[in-house]
Amino acid sequence: MYIISACLVGENCKYNGGNNSCRWVEEFAETHSHVLVCPETEGGLAAPRPPAEIVGDKVINSEGKDVTAEFSAGAAASYKRAMAAAAAAGEQVEGAILKAKSPSCGRDRIYDGTFSKTLTDGDGLFVRLMKNDNIKVITEKETIDND
Repeated sequence: MYIISACLVGENCKYNGGNNSCRWVEEFAETHSHVLVCPETEGGLAAPRPPAEIVGDKVINSEGKDVTAEFSAGAAASYKRAMAAAAAAGEQVEGAILKAKSPSCGRDRIYDGTFSKTLTDGDGLFVRLMKNDNIKVITEKETIDND
């Protein structure tokens, strides 16, 4: 089973109320067992909502509000739900396809907290949970390596 960011398959859960539909991810989801996640909405944040970026050890939105608690709760809830879905299906989690640059789902490079579209090294809060459990994470900017 794969964990997939819901916005990548057309769910309107992105901060601006839209999605990040990605054709190859949608096609992959059609043929592979998966569970969709949006840690931000699962943490109680609305869509639309102000954009947020990681600043140090906090997640701050563009209005200056600390939304770390919502992001952390959403990451934990999404992780728990994904693991439960895999267990219920009798499957292992094979990997995750998550939204690049996101403060939840970004892997290796995320926005730097200045809201200037500048990237810095780091992972989103949900990706940190995946990495702690040695789950392979890629973004929609990559492709699945089935070797």
